[in-house]
Amino acid sequence: MTRGFSLYLDALRFGAALVVVLSHLGYERFTGGHLGWIRDLNLGSDAVVVFFVLSGLVIAFSAERKDPTLGRFAFNRLTRVMSVALPTLLVGFVLDRAGAALAPGFYYAPFYAPLPLPEMLLRGLTFSNEWAGLDRRLGTNGPYWSLSYEVAYYALFAIGFYLRGTRRAVLLAAGALLAGVNILLLMPSWLLGVWVWRRLSDGRLPSRSVALGLAVSAPLAYAAALWFGVPGLLRELTETILSVPPGRVLRFSDEFLWNGLIGIAFALHLLGMARLLGPTERDGKAIRWLAGGSFSLYLLHYPLLQFFGGTLPKTGAFPVDAALLLCATLAGCYAFAQVFERTLPAQRRMIARLRMDGDVEQARPRRA
Repeated sequence: MTRGFSLYLDALRFGAALVVVLSHLGYERFTGGHLGWIRDLNLGSDAVVVFFVLSGLVIAFSAERKDPTLGRFAFNRLTRVMSVALPTLLVGFVLDRAGAALAPGFYYAPFYAPLPLPEMLLRGLTFSNEWAGLDRRLGTNGPYWSLSYEVAYYALFAIGFYLRGTRRAVLLAAGALLAGVNILLLMPSWLLGVWVWRRLSDGRLPSRSVALGLAVSAPLAYAAALWFGVPGLLRELTETILSVPPGRVLRFSDEFLWNGLIGIAFALHLLGMARLLGPTERDGKAIRWLAGGSFSLYLLHYPLLQFFGGTLPKTGAFPVDAALLLCATLAGCYAFAQVFERTLPAQRRMIARLRMDGDVEQARPRRA
């Protein structure tokens, strides 16, 4: 993986997170319908598929190059997720309760599902909020749904990558059953990221001419599909097959056919860009910094949008109010990232020291 391609992946991480934020900013209650076109195109949902493909690529890379054992893989994944997920749930709970008290008319279903803190933590920290039969919104934090999917993919990938034989087969079946059909419907896009890494790892990259074609044609195909209404056609097909609106039973997987096509196009685009982007002298500090807070930006922005949307004073001028709301949300997310996401290495060192101290304590001989 060249430095140029690595920087490109970071730019995509931040860009996809920002698209999700803007798609939620487009709700009428935030911006009065002025950004409704973002909602109409459903760009935020498409950006999540981009995240899934990127995640599959990065996780496969980490497993092969950085995590030689299942224990090391589990430690790195859990600390990465928990460093942001736990404080997000706590901060989100406080923001929701404060916002509902200050602006009660702004907090209503289906955008707000008040839960007691113990239930929110139980659902959120087990990442079971979108498992089969357990689906529930965690306060205002709608985007948290994808973390339930992500962690399921981590677990299923780890079982398939590190285990062998009957134990692997049994645990894969049990994990798939526990996660449920909805989560499995979007897993092909995540696995496409794994496929991209396999190609990179084996050095099986296309020629420059083919790579250029893949890099350019994939986004053009995506734009053409939006222009001709392909997502709507596929959703109608799904509704015909199910005989009910897909969102009623599939929830966030209601566009799985369209999402699968996005996954294929984006994976091919990445394969082309991996061939085209070689070494570079650019340090990419700005890109690295923005990407370094993208997890916090994705996971915390909705509670912040909701809180600031209900409490910030309004001027009545759309561009001014939208800019203030967006800037306040971005500032809050990146302040949060500075405290929690960017301190992950220090958190891991502290946990390692605590584990080491515990092992030493257990090894000490006891006096009679």
